[in-house]
Amino acid sequence: MSANKVALGRRLFFDARLSMTGQYSCASCHDPSRAFTDGRAAAVGATGQALPHSAMSLVNVAYNISFGWTQANVRSLEAQMREPLLNEHPIELGLKGRESSLVALLSQDASYSEAFATAFAGERSAVSFGNVIKAIAAYERTLISGDSAFDRYVFSGDHAALSDAAKRGMKLFFSDRTGCSACHSGFNFAGSWRDSKGETGEPTFARSGTSKHAMRVPTLRNISITAPYMHDGRFASLDAVLDHYADSSRDEGPRDAMLRPLKVSPQERQELMAFLSSLTSSGAQ
Repeated sequence: MSANKVALGRRLFFDARLSMTGQYSCASCHDPSRAFTDGRAAAVGATGQALPHSAMSLVNVAYNISFGWTQANVRSLEAQMREPLLNEHPIELGLKGRESSLVALLSQDASYSEAFATAFAGERSAVSFGNVIKAIAAYERTLISGDSAFDRYVFSGDHAALSDAAKRGMKLFFSDRTGCSACHSGFNFAGSWRDSKGETGEPTFARSGTSKHAMRVPTLRNISITAPYMHDGRFASLDAVLDHYADSSRDEGPRDAMLRPLKVSPQERQELMAFLSSLTSSGAQ
């Protein structure tokens, strides 16, 4: 990590030349104004082909121990970055077989050549495909979100940051009665801290009833601006998500044993929504 490497990575992240069409960038699926998601039910690649899942938020990915909806063995941002760049089935950015052409294109840009030489000082061939990946991963590690109302209340001692309703919703969220925090745990309210057996050090993949297969438990941070929800974006609102967890008869696949029907009163539901809203931050843009 270095300031120069991060600055280079940010530039590459928003550069549409990093796609086979020259019209698509990492930011096409990961928009800063949406907490680095894209607002689509399913992400779309450079050729217009729909991808199997929605675009996961990149906020606080520095805290993840693995990446993606389905692959627990992708354990670094550098390894993850190779997938959107090189995937063929489906195509995301579509650079498979075009790596050398991209390096040549960036090398011809004097400002890029200087930026690579500064970021990767001492390397004979600083402009390389591997260094493109390293720079973007460095930038992604700086996308930190930690100034939500919840953070100000818990970490800064600002007791006025949360409304009384949100405080009651937080108590519900962390209670055994709802079980929300059994899956959405840790600093990120995600599944990076323990698996369904309660063992530490492994990512959590759970069966939510929306898939035949277990999917990563995503972060709830910035949940107010990352609709639609679930791995396939089937729910347009948080109300619809809570409806799903309240009624298991709607399930299309098996539910994880940790999940239980969400039975709360209308007032408690509003309090839970108030707490979830408190997890949204303006920090990582």
